Amino acid sequence: MIKKILTHWTFAFVTLFALTWIGLKDPQIKEILRLKSFDLYLQSEDKQISQDIHVVSIDEKAIEKYGQWPWNRAVLGDVINQLREKGAGIIVLPILFSEEDRLGGDEDLANYLYQNGVIIAQVGTNQINKNAVPRGVAKIGDPLDWLFEWNGMLGPIPILGENADGVGVTNTAPEIDGVTRRIPLLMKIGDEVYPSMAIEVIRVAVGAPSYQVKAGEGGIIAMRVPGFTTIKTDANARIWLRWNKGYITTSIADLETSEVRLNNKTVIVGMTAEGIGGIIATPVGERYAHELTASTLSTVLDGKNIERIDILFLIELAVAFLAGCVIIILTRFTPYYIVGLAMVFSSVATIVYSNLLFKQSSMLVDPSWILITILFVGLHSIFNRFILEFRLKQQIRKQFEKYLDPRQVAILVKNPEKLKLGGDRKEMSFLFMDIVGFTPISEYYKNNDDPEGLVTVINDYLNRMSKIVLKNGGTIDKYMGDCIMAFWNAPLDCPNHAEMAVKTGIECARETENIKKEFKEKGLPDINIGSGVNTGTCIVGNMGSENRLDYSVVGDAVNLAARLEAATRNYKDEKGKVTPLIYSSYTKEQLKDIKSIELDKIKVKGKEELVTIYKPKI
Repeated sequence: MIKKILTHWTFAFVTLFALTWIGLKDPQIKEILRLKSFDLYLQSEDKQISQDIHVVSIDEKAIEKYGQWPWNRAVLGDVINQLREKGAGIIVLPILFSEEDRLGGDEDLANYLYQNGVIIAQVGTNQINKNAVPRGVAKIGDPLDWLFEWNGMLGPIPILGENADGVGVTNTAPEIDGVTRRIPLLMKIGDEVYPSMAIEVIRVAVGAPSYQVKAGEGGIIAMRVPGFTTIKTDANARIWLRWNKGYITTSIADLETSEVRLNNKTVIVGMTAEGIGGIIATPVGERYAHELTASTLSTVLDGKNIERIDILFLIELAVAFLAGCVIIILTRFTPYYIVGLAMVFSSVATIVYSNLLFKQSSMLVDPSWILITILFVGLHSIFNRFILEFRLKQQIRKQFEKYLDPRQVAILVKNPEKLKLGGDRKEMSFLFMDIVGFTPISEYYKNNDDPEGLVTVINDYLNRMSKIVLKNGGTIDKYMGDCIMAFWNAPLDCPNHAEMAVKTGIECARETENIKKEFKEKGLPDINIGSGVNTGTCIVGNMGSENRLDYSVVGDAVNLAARLEAATRNYKDEKGKVTPLIYSSYTKEQLKDIKSIELDKIKVKGKEELVTIYKPKI
């Protein structure tokens, strides 16, 4: 019973419901799969050189020129001066100046920072709160509960923090797998709000004193720098980073000699020398810390934010559930190739459509759970169907291997639909065959106290005749002592069933002649057979009880064949030999290649009209 339940085609719905329930719970594995699928979108974007941002790097060449890091901060002041001479716009120094310069360059750097469009860094930390530089925020709703929070903020020393035009936070917010895909534009310590480096760049560029942020019941909706376009964020004030830009990079060591013109571009100072540049995991591989600042700023400036609408989570689950239902139903009622095509088509359509949404609308759609549902539900459905078909084939083989020719059994096993279980009305031909004069043979073995010998003779006779029946496409219904009952045109179709039944009777008569010769040589009594064949409509199918079934036939046409077999004793030739085969006019009407001789018109039990009987003309 349990096996039947577990392998029933509807049990695949259990898998579908389980996957949907897991999807609703959104476990870590599902979240990671979702994020990895988003990575593929981000990696697929075409790369362009940014027209808004230029990078100058503190690389190995710069270290050789200016010496071991950290440099005298006056050097950085000189770098700012050189950038101004080359036409730089906002200058970003994502470097933490939390301690005084031991080389005494703080005052020089402060002079270059003052009202010079320079942004420096601060960082959120759980260890210390020192020199933090908050920024005022105009709030619509209550955004504070949704912002990323640290226990403290480590900012620049006062002389630098007070002279810089902006101080931005450089913290990242890695996802569950340690990869940074989103950057918070705002974060907090207590009730104080702190902007990210990219937002400070925009604020300083437009000359705004603070920010505006709007929150609803589900979290933060958007933020805005007055004078700049509204920026849509997620509930935690994060934006997805794009990696579709490359940045022209110049070594600080080459600034004096380089002919590069910055044309009011934002310049980000990046640290790439070995041992001083921070490395961060991103969807496109490991990147230096300053590249995240560049990517954040570039994403905001382009105004094409990547979106992930909350309701998509439920839509994706609904699509996965619907696809699973379709796969289960198709697996139950259609051929395997249809199921395979449906699985491939739905998977490809999911991938193509989700990619299309990203390309055209910058919308992140997660195809992973839909694909997993299609795969697991499809495999489960196919497995259940395979098991059911395998059991059916085993049942067919077990039920018919003793009654059909092996070639017919192979056809049924390959095409179980040819076997219709239960009763079916069908025109067929029936053969009853019996030994005539069995009593003398039985008496012979009884007198010789050899019952085993009688069994051997009967089995040999049944074996020979059965081979002829099976060779001619007949189905052996049953053995009744020395009698064989067989039929044609079920379970496999046999268009010339009457011809094959009569042909079988003729061949069995010839084989009996061979048996007679063998009996004569052994000194055994003579043996003859009588066969009756009739053609007509009957009910054929699995019949019996719940515990035992038999594939058989019932009907008047079957009974007439049995009575014709019994009537063979009444018709003998001039030598007194029993007519070995009699068939009815119903059979004779369908014979094409076999000539017939009319024997008689007889009345049979249960019929008022006379039945014309024939024997073959051999």
